[in-house]
Amino acid sequence: MKEGLSAADVRLSQRLSHVAEHNTSIRRAAIVLAHSGDSPLWVGGLLLTLWLGSAPWQFAAKVDLVGIGIAAVVVQMIKLLVRRPRPPGEWGQGYRRLDPHSFPSGHAARATLLAAVSLFLGPAWWAVLLLVWAPLVALSRVGLRVHYLSDVVVGTVCGLICGVALGLLLAF
Repeated sequence: MKEGLSAADVRLSQRLSHVAEHNTSIRRAAIVLAHSGDSPLWVGGLLLTLWLGSAPWQFAAKVDLVGIGIAAVVVQMIKLLVRRPRPPGEWGQGYRRLDPHSFPSGHAARATLLAAVSLFLGPAWWAVLLLVWAPLVALSRVGLRVHYLSDVVVGTVCGLICGVALGLLLAF
């Protein structure tokens, strides 16, 4: 059963990556989306928001930074337990060198966490933007062959759990 699921995961992942490999416009968009979920970009942007933002945005930045940290710890613990190698591919050599393990996707977890937290902290336009952006980040990672589909599904679940838990804590 496990082999059958693994084989299906590889097949579906290859189909998704096939689209990005054969359509230049989709590939370019996937590269931009994949990088838009990078942690240095988000941590830097959130630190800038802490410095220059209004009080509500500063609060949201603090919550997001805590959430990113929590999600990163959860993802890294799972990666160290599972140690699934990344799919073969040429793109993303920096990711491959820095972190050779693919399961679960930290980008999918981070993007989903940010989207989930935005539902609690608003504004609505920001939440909608992140809710559209997060799955595109996850799919771009599969399309560029740095993750399998199951990596981004489990990363999304990790980010959702962390984001909703953090949002519920804020409600109390």
